Amino acid sequence: MNKTQWHGIIPPLVTPLKDNDTLDIEALERLVNHVITGGVHGIFLLGTTGEGPSLSRELKYRLVEEACRIVNHRVPLLAGITDTSFTESIALANHAALHGADAVVAAPPYYMPPSQPELLDYIKHLAPKLPLPLFLYNMPAMTKVNIDVDTVKRAADIPNVIGIKDSSCSMIYVHELIDAMKNRDFPVLIGPEEMLGESVLLGAQGGVNGGANILPALYVSMYHAAESGDAPRMRKLQADIMRLREIYRVGHYASSGIKGIKCALSIMGICGDYMAEPFQHFYEPERERVAQILAALR
Repeated sequence: MNKTQWHGIIPPLVTPLKDNDTLDIEALERLVNHVITGGVHGIFLLGTTGEGPSLSRELKYRLVEEACRIVNHRVPLLAGITDTSFTESIALANHAALHGADAVVAAPPYYMPPSQPELLDYIKHLAPKLPLPLFLYNMPAMTKVNIDVDTVKRAADIPNVIGIKDSSCSMIYVHELIDAMKNRDFPVLIGPEEMLGESVLLGAQGGVNGGANILPALYVSMYHAAESGDAPRMRKLQADIMRLREIYRVGHYASSGIKGIKCALSIMGICGDYMAEPFQHFYEPERERVAQILAALR
């Protein structure tokens, strides 16, 4: 696939679980079909919303196998390979390529935070060893390091590095990133969904938005409205996105966003709300509040 094919809404898929180390394959099939029916342009496995760092090696491999089988090339599929182990990242990338994934995604190693020169060296060493194109993933809240715009520009010159997903939540950074890449075929995808419309309007190529697990058509509509410059339509859709975002504020902790998405999907009958340890699903008071928000949106 060439770089220009990476655009639109690519939901960071939640990982349906039966227990701490068992994939719910039937729920995964329902979820994949739900988002594809909603018009999404791709699927991203094993990101933050997919609880990638909390899953065992075996479970990650099984998820990639089953998701590739279910998607069956209906949309492009990206697999997250972020790990503190260089070797494990490469091994997972090879497994993803074997089963039909289209690209891989890597955030900076997140235990000992690298400097910008060290990070660039890491990308230079990683990318040539991968069997699939690589998207960078800027997630400073979780990795403790921001990928500086200058580092992105240098990384974009490395063969096999084809784009970036930014979850910095900084609109200034997004402006600088889009400006730096405006004359290059290097897709910029936006994580924070409340920034989706504005970012696409300014030149980003799409979004990797957790809420698209729940209401994929809402985010697809925002992408198309922003791409066409339809400001009145964008304002209406933005209000809906902000209402859905209330689900993420039901809890009080960093994990509440994922809990809220899984809770909503459970209420909708798509997949269960089991969370990989060390986290737990919402309890009844929070679940009732999520149901109220969801009912108002639907």
